[in-house]
Amino acid sequence: MSSLSEEVTRYTAVVITGGSSGIGKSFIKTIVTLSPDVLVCNLSRRVPDINLSKLNLRHIPCDLSSHDELNAGVNAVLSILNDAAPAGPVLLINNSGFGAYGIFPEPNLEHQLEMLDVNIRAVVELTGLLLPMLKKRGGVIVTVASTAAFQPTPYLAAYGATKAFVLHWSLALNEELRGTNVRTLAVCPGPTTTEFFHRAGLQQGSVADSLGQTTEEVVHESLRALASGKAQVVTGWKNKVMTAVSSKLPKPLVARISAKVLARWRLSKVSK
Repeated sequence: MSSLSEEVTRYTAVVITGGSSGIGKSFIKTIVTLSPDVLVCNLSRRVPDINLSKLNLRHIPCDLSSHDELNAGVNAVLSILNDAAPAGPVLLINNSGFGAYGIFPEPNLEHQLEMLDVNIRAVVELTGLLLPMLKKRGGVIVTVASTAAFQPTPYLAAYGATKAFVLHWSLALNEELRGTNVRTLAVCPGPTTTEFFHRAGLQQGSVADSLGQTTEEVVHESLRALASGKAQVVTGWKNKVMTAVSSKLPKPLVARISAKVLARWRLSKVSK
């Protein structure tokens, strides 16, 4: 197992989605702190507000729910890499994603379909378009899933299903890539201090701080898993216990239990 610094400095470039806030922003800050010269290409709507003296960041404005904008973003990334970092392994971090809390299709069907586009289609499309470059140069595909991937999630039904998709897709892709110089890592955080709750229609604090992690904690565990060559990591020991238990129980039973737990948010935590 290499150290975090040794692992991160292997990459000449990082391509990340959703680096403007939350886990994505923490990925950028942590990676650049460990490897100041690394080129970072961020695809998101907003420019990351990161105050670092040495930050080789190229921001590509991109609405990941748009097929055309994503394709244009990929072309921009490939051009930037060719000019500024033409050789060496690349770290691709599929980080962007959002949720929707409520009884399907709340808040509306358009929101639900946009979530499917960002959480699933954009991940698969971006990875597929960049895979030839990754196979040529080497690298790792990190995809941020969730502990919601391990059980049905009533009131977050489509969100949990999108994360189940990317988790299983990432693990399967890792096996398909054996024998190449590319591998994958699926990251499964639990409740984290990000903008997720607000975007999903929930108040911040819907989950007690004792049950959550900071974005920095999630990123450090992710990078340790990357350095050790893992294909999957569930961040936080409480999340590890929860996912281990839920994975062993019948899914209809887990769905019923999850409904009772998540319904409490609907009674007291939905944003007004």
